[in-house]
Amino acid sequence: MPRIISVRLAAACALVVAMSLTIAAGAAAKGFSADLRVVGSSGKILTEKTLATATTSVKTSPKATCFGAGTGGSGDSVSIQGNTALGLLARGSLATSSLKPLLISDSFDFGLALCGVGSSVAKGSSSWYLKVNHKAASVSADAAKIKAGDDVLFALAESDPKTYAYPDELWLSAPAKATAGMAFTVRAYSYDEKGKRKPASGVKVSGASGPTAADGKTTVTLSKPSQLLATKGDLIPSRAAVCIGGKCPAGS
Repeated sequence: MPRIISVRLAAACALVVAMSLTIAAGAAAKGFSADLRVVGSSGKILTEKTLATATTSVKTSPKATCFGAGTGGSGDSVSIQGNTALGLLARGSLATSSLKPLLISDSFDFGLALCGVGSSVAKGSSSWYLKVNHKAASVSADAAKIKAGDDVLFALAESDPKTYAYPDELWLSAPAKATAGMAFTVRAYSYDEKGKRKPASGVKVSGASGPTAADGKTTVTLSKPSQLLATKGDLIPSRAAVCIGGKCPAGS
């Protein structure tokens, strides 16, 4: 009798373990959501949205030669894990026309190399700069792991020829909702490559009464839903969607 109970317990434990593994596998298959922002040529924001992650197949391109002659892709398809920065970009490219095509090369040992997103292609001293949660990535985009709620930025920018440093990243903080004709306050910050944040002065914000002050603040008055754009020199721009009267701007 004790032996029968032992066997039943073992069977029950095995069933629990199997169910746990099935649930875990199902959770992994569903993935998670993270925020993707892509800034292309001339500081144009190509997309800024929250996406559900998933492993995605992308075809490499022989045209991805931004690292020099002979560095183009093989033309083969590669599977990119959904829990990586490049996986999030690949997922976004499936439904966002401004992100097509992705020019990716598989000719390097360190990982996949990104040359182009849509019509924005790296050349000369410009290249794709990757930041996760406002910190510069130290690995290739297909090896940069991300988690739920992370903020992923790909920006085509020029690095300093001596220090190889990229421009700081702007971040615009604005209320999600506002009343037409009534002024409200927005605040601009800048992040360096280590993710250190500080108020950004002299930033131009669309619809604002003037550039941001020393504390990064300025006031904005809107008559309709808008995507506010924050720019300053060669800093990586930012935008924020503000809804008016229950209506939100396109793309928010």
